[in-house]
Amino acid sequence: MVTLLAYAAIYLIWGSTFLAIRIAIATIPPILMMGIRCVSAGALLLLVAVLRRERPGWRDWGNAAVAGALLFGGPYAALAWSEQRLSSGMAALLVATLPFWLALIEWMRGARPSGRTLIGLTVGLFGVALLVAGGLTSRSAGWPMAVIIAGELAWAAGSVVSQPRLPKPLPLNAGMPLAVGGALLLLFSLAIGEAHRFDPHAVSMASLMALVYLVVFGSIVAFSAYMFLLSVAPASRVGTHAYVNPLIAVALGAGLGGERLTLSIGIAAVVIAAGVALVLGAKSRGPRLPSVASTPGRFSRPTPATLAPGLVAHGRTATAGGSRPSS
Repeated sequence: MVTLLAYAAIYLIWGSTFLAIRIAIATIPPILMMGIRCVSAGALLLLVAVLRRERPGWRDWGNAAVAGALLFGGPYAALAWSEQRLSSGMAALLVATLPFWLALIEWMRGARPSGRTLIGLTVGLFGVALLVAGGLTSRSAGWPMAVIIAGELAWAAGSVVSQPRLPKPLPLNAGMPLAVGGALLLLFSLAIGEAHRFDPHAVSMASLMALVYLVVFGSIVAFSAYMFLLSVAPASRVGTHAYVNPLIAVALGAGLGGERLTLSIGIAAVVIAAGVALVLGAKSRGPRLPSVASTPGRFSRPTPATLAPGLVAHGRTATAGGSRPSS
């Protein structure tokens, strides 16, 4: 029963974070909202580290600054800004392409992808092309879609380059980059004038509750469920959330968010899910990919080769996709 509830958490909660983001940014500036979310989740995890008497060094904070910028600063700002202009379902599908960019980066670094991985990349990128082609029927959709993809490329780069250098204890591994990334988001919000224009009295109860949901459930509850599942189930099975989350996001956006579900989005969702399934199910013939930190929707995102990220942040937990991250 506990295992079933844990699967429900990573499927439904991480899938729902994209709609929650859209609700939260309705009355809270997007970059500011993401900054508050990351700093809050990071602070809670660092508090746990303090209680466990885990103390990072200065070099650890330097690595956390790089990881925080690549994993949270850029991708979360991109996602929040773009969700003002795209449906949450479309944003989730674009975030779901992360395994493709991870595989491509590893390929460029010398890892030889298997035939199944190449097929998955081809199928998935074709799904992205369908999604972009459908979105470009709206003149305002091109840039937001490009911004999300750029954010996912930053996340992939940060996952490969930065995350392995972070401290191993869980609260520090996720909490430090979350806190630093959140601080960068708050500074960016201040620099572009968001914080100055922000009126706390204008925040709706729905946006406030969505923000609380993102911090507590999207970043902490779902992440705890994820880590529990990795201890009791095969990583390949746990990794199925990577292609279930966007389908949940599309369904919730259409059913609860009043978002339009077009035929092109529906087809693209199926094609992208199939491509991600192939990539996550394949084994690379080259060096193993490092662990990935993730949230949204993005809290964690599996790597294509290992299927077992070390930590999540998205979207995309402690974030993110949040899972992204959450997202």
